[in-house]
Amino acid sequence: MINFKPVIRVIGFLISVIGGFMLLSVGVSWYYKSGDGWALMLSAFICLAAGVPGLMIKSDAEHNIRKREGYLIVALGWLGMVSFSALPYILSGVIPGIPDAIFESVSGMTTTGASVLTDIESVPQGILFWRSLTQWIGGMGIIVLTVAIFPLLGIGGIELFVAEAPGPTSDKLHPRIRETAKRLWLIYVSLTGVLAICLVLLGMSVFDAVNHAFTTMATGGFSTKNASMSYYGPAVQYVVIIFMFLAGTNYTVLYYSLKRRFGTVWNSDEFRAYLLIVVVAILLVTGRVYAVTDLSLEQAFRDSAFQIVSLITTTGFVSADYTAWSSGLTMFFFILLFVGASAGSTSGGIKIIRHLVFFKNSFFEFKRILHPRAIVPLKINQKRVRGRVITHIIIFLLLYLSLFLFGSIVLSVMGYDFMTAIGAVATSLGNVGPGVGDVGPVDNFAWLSGNAKLFLSFLMLLGRLELFTILVLFTPYFWKSN
Repeated sequence: MINFKPVIRVIGFLISVIGGFMLLSVGVSWYYKSGDGWALMLSAFICLAAGVPGLMIKSDAEHNIRKREGYLIVALGWLGMVSFSALPYILSGVIPGIPDAIFESVSGMTTTGASVLTDIESVPQGILFWRSLTQWIGGMGIIVLTVAIFPLLGIGGIELFVAEAPGPTSDKLHPRIRETAKRLWLIYVSLTGVLAICLVLLGMSVFDAVNHAFTTMATGGFSTKNASMSYYGPAVQYVVIIFMFLAGTNYTVLYYSLKRRFGTVWNSDEFRAYLLIVVVAILLVTGRVYAVTDLSLEQAFRDSAFQIVSLITTTGFVSADYTAWSSGLTMFFFILLFVGASAGSTSGGIKIIRHLVFFKNSFFEFKRILHPRAIVPLKINQKRVRGRVITHIIIFLLLYLSLFLFGSIVLSVMGYDFMTAIGAVATSLGNVGPGVGDVGPVDNFAWLSGNAKLFLSFLMLLGRLELFTILVLFTPYFWKSN
């Protein structure tokens, strides 16, 4: 039987935390006198009024959350957080429609970066700050943040971390999950601060620097400018490229880098593959862009590098319209929507580690065919990958492809053209932001119907929570007592 008391209690805590973060935006609104402080204050009050009663529920059951409760908390917790996070948009009148506000909220929390705002620069500073803050909260996952203090609630966090942490790996920086969460967030906060300082030194205002630092390290892509990162000069773009790449790196690898254990870093098969894919893609695309456009070599390199890193890490910042370069490059960038960066990072998408396991196993299958009695183990980081993990990854890839096809059919039935349908579904499921078709890098999602936005919001949640966390709730096995 599922024990709903700790579920309600933890969800109440998460919604209360969302209310607390809203109060930060109230301070920003009052400082800039942007006139949206009352909407943020009322939203915070509603969150606290809804969350605190649940937080006060006591449970006499075991303190550790079991697997079923863990998955239920993650799924319902995220649904609650994205719902309450939409309140500032609605109450301020910035996004009055509920489907539009839900879409913007889900896009923020899942770090997708797709938007329905057509004039971002006219939005009050308090709402803009909240919009960026939702991505920063969702980047590492607010649940990973809160497991660091769950012992104060008498609740263990290991099942939550397994259900929420992005990617199939479960590398631990410290044997205790609470210490792991603290170290992850220390790296996350530190890199955010360093980037913000760098952007200020390069001439960005403090407000814009903080917002872009939030959304870069979260691999989210929300900007305070209508032109996104093309508004800024080369120096800012190069710095953002570096930090997007870092944000797409497994945080365990970043931790070992800070500890100067570079041998351990280089022994990571996924990191080497990640670096190789990025470097080769930049070189190939730069050559092609330079050949088919009148851009200088430096700008061709910068635009290519920026868009490749932005899409692979699922950040979604835009510095150029990659769909205008050539049809072949448009197809190449569409494929990048399915890559994803490293597991254990803030990026979305399929993740390179899954591709690596899949292609290695497929290659070894040819040897197994020729030598059926031979034992051909698949190894990642010099460790044998268990058959159950391989099966899990293959099922994930099949589910991902099936959901992409199903979603594309649904949008096509709704009346959208082929390129727009596949672009919107691919970028939503991969939590990327820009796609192809009429939802490309210079377009947004404002013109889609309310039903389409709600459907794409559901795909964003599926992608952010790695499919299984939500889909398992729709199986009869989850609700059986045994």
